Amino acid sequence: MKKISLCEGWKFKILNTFNEVDVDLPHDALIFEERSNDNPSGTNLGWFKGNDYSYTKILEVDSLVNRIIEFEGVYKDAKVYLNDELICERNYGYTNFYVDITPYQILGDNVLRVECFNSDQPNSRWYSGAGIIRPVWLYLGDEKHILVNGIKVKPISLDEAIVDINTNSKGDCLIEVFDKDEKIVYKKEVSIDKNYNFNLKIDGAHKWSIEDPYLYTLKVTFEGDIDSIRFGFRTIKLSLDKGFLINDERVIIRGCCIHSDNGILGARIYKESEYRKAKILKDAGYNAIRSAHNPCSKYLLDACDELGILMMDEYVDMWFIHKTMYDYASHARDNYMEDLKDMVEKDYNHPSVVLYSLGNEVGESAIDEGVEFFKNMRDRIKSIDDTRPITAGINILFNMMYSLGLGMYDEEKAKSNPQTKVGSEFFNDLTGLLGNHTMKIGATFHRCDVKTKDIFKESDVAGYNYGILRYKKDLKKYRERFILGSETFCEDAYKFYNMALDNPRLIGDFVWAGMDYLGEVGIGSWEYKDYAPNFKHVSGWISAGSGRVNLIGSELCEALYTKAAFNLTNVPEIGVVPINHTNDKHSPSAWKFSNAVNSWSFNGFENKPCKIEVYSRAPYIKLLVNDKCVGTKKLKNNSIFYFKTKYRSGSVTAIALDENKKEISRNSLYSANDETILSFINEADEIRKDQVVFIKLRYTDNNGILKPLSRGKIKLDIKGAKLLALGHACPYNEDLYNKDETDTYYGEALCVIKVESSDLVEIHAKHAYGENSIILNVL
Repeated sequence: MKKISLCEGWKFKILNTFNEVDVDLPHDALIFEERSNDNPSGTNLGWFKGNDYSYTKILEVDSLVNRIIEFEGVYKDAKVYLNDELICERNYGYTNFYVDITPYQILGDNVLRVECFNSDQPNSRWYSGAGIIRPVWLYLGDEKHILVNGIKVKPISLDEAIVDINTNSKGDCLIEVFDKDEKIVYKKEVSIDKNYNFNLKIDGAHKWSIEDPYLYTLKVTFEGDIDSIRFGFRTIKLSLDKGFLINDERVIIRGCCIHSDNGILGARIYKESEYRKAKILKDAGYNAIRSAHNPCSKYLLDACDELGILMMDEYVDMWFIHKTMYDYASHARDNYMEDLKDMVEKDYNHPSVVLYSLGNEVGESAIDEGVEFFKNMRDRIKSIDDTRPITAGINILFNMMYSLGLGMYDEEKAKSNPQTKVGSEFFNDLTGLLGNHTMKIGATFHRCDVKTKDIFKESDVAGYNYGILRYKKDLKKYRERFILGSETFCEDAYKFYNMALDNPRLIGDFVWAGMDYLGEVGIGSWEYKDYAPNFKHVSGWISAGSGRVNLIGSELCEALYTKAAFNLTNVPEIGVVPINHTNDKHSPSAWKFSNAVNSWSFNGFENKPCKIEVYSRAPYIKLLVNDKCVGTKKLKNNSIFYFKTKYRSGSVTAIALDENKKEISRNSLYSANDETILSFINEADEIRKDQVVFIKLRYTDNNGILKPLSRGKIKLDIKGAKLLALGHACPYNEDLYNKDETDTYYGEALCVIKVESSDLVEIHAKHAYGENSIILNVL
């Protein structure tokens, strides 16, 4: 069927009001709502007001052909009307779904209306966004056509796959396979009767892998209807002796968890934003993503396929016991059959998808009823796709405490106080108060084993949330168990990787979190008073501060540590605790272990005490300041070396030494000079009309060296493009991202635009240090 975008030309309003505005999709209505300490969404959503919304679009129908509309994501409780007739309802805000409007359409103008409901707060533990947050498509089919999702490719070896083609009628079919250079490598003509299944074999096929993500295109022409999908030849296997195998070679999963929002864009999903996010995370050293805690977007799957990133797609955060008053626990048992079908069909042809997760920190998994529900969901997936292992992220300590009645949802308490902490929130707050060792040590208790062994027995892979201190013991006790660190603390990366090297059945690790996200405000933040005037996580706080990459896509020093811990570099990396706050108190978090910045530019703090961190697996690190030795430290039980000295502008150099104290490599940071300018960093190689473009705004010297202590408002005037978002990465931000002016955070901000011109885009900035412009040529 022919696929057409329906993202432009919508009318939007708050439900039961009259003030309509023009919008294009994707659209996040929540990011434009007011924030207040009185809003029951609370810390989960960043104190935004919940509301209900209506979207309307005119569909012109000139012939009564088959028409199907796909909504990739509507948050939440979507109702779809055509000409005022309700034709579809879908509760979950993260699954794509299809609406066949063929029986309801009329010739001429048809009024398509979508209503969604987000006023019932709280309904999520993190920022969900609200509205039609993902793209919408129209599929047009002639009398004879290929069905939507009618082409499936199942690799069975590195040069062979089973292909399944489904149509609505009999007819003649041309099947072609193209390689990456668009050369035909397979061609076949057949007559089919609605379904055709065959073995596709390509001698000498190029396999898909993390290092070389090679994609083929399968094109099907059926009675004039054309459809195509991309696929890759790759295999997955779990081996007791060798571990997690891709293409018969062991892969240690070095993963990160992410939520679905795109930082200052809110919950809007664009092709460019998903590709950018995936590339940033791969550059930060991660080879896998856990889509926490909901199915990921189609655009993110495409990006992972192209970049060589593994995906663990996850279904839901709760099963049938609530974590917040109005969350999806009210619907999961009724809807899982349909939800999982749509999720798996979305993922099926993507070689990047290697695992399915059926839930996160679901205390129900400690009881028979929950284990039975897991089995039902598992069997539902296996009936559609039997090629990928299935797991769930089980908080081991949570299961034990749940079985004792601690942290359980109480409806009466929730009604009297919507901010009541239960489930994951309860244990997250407890961990924040007592430190991350509490969760890890608690997971070693015998009762934790008792309350997780049944769910792990039914899982292809046992997903341990914060269970690293159980790994060695359980690998010995359960000789056929594969263990995945489905959610972990960043500081444990070194310990995990060393264990994984020696234990093949320890297949991987997903740190919380890869990239910072909106909501769960302050949970992972170490913030100082100059950026966050209070540490109580009240309105004004907006993001978690939990990423190894911050909200605007800049790597933090914890990402540099992770690369060293995973042995991805032999060059030492350097972090410096902000010298203007060397001994100051910051907001607390168990999910962070360092707030160092990768800079030696602290103008005005000459001779002040400073703390320096060096990240390396080298046996020794020698540190120099302006070529004078500060000291030499020996590697202990982590890949972090700590030094104390005084700041002196110029340079700081870390030298990695071998066991004999011979130099392996070195790395330096240099101080910026006194001049401060605003630098525009355009992230796009080429710019075209309608493209979404990301531009970093950085206070630097005239050599381009970032000045993290330079701070001041930036006001933009943009011609030739629409401003989608403007903001900085600080977890505390009263201004949000919808204005033409922003503050900076450690010298940086981010501008996101959508190109409207076919010629030039001009961005003029007035800022604390003057004004200047950038001109972008549009191809």
